[in-house]
Amino acid sequence: MYGLISQLMAKPEQRDELVQTLAAATKDMPGCVSYVIALDASRDDAVWITEVWKDSESHAASLKLPAVQEAMIKGRPLITGMGSRVTTHPVAGV
Repeated sequence: MYGLISQLMAKPEQRDELVQTLAAATKDMPGCVSYVIALDASRDDAVWITEVWKDSESHAASLKLPAVQEAMIKGRPLITGMGSRVTTHPVAGV
């Protein structure tokens, strides 16, 4: 298993649009076990994305999917920066 936990910062008043853009593009990604988009409870500009993949190759392949490519183009102008990003190796969960 391969996991990523990433924080994105949105432009003021653009966080909801960023969330919608991410959510629309991540419905059908082969090898994706879980893709959770969460609002940061302490920052009104931040979004956390927690991903679990079958393997790192599945994640890499997802970045080439047309819907994901489109979301990256549409989402990039909404983002002011990246926060923390960690790679994990999920071992258990529900």
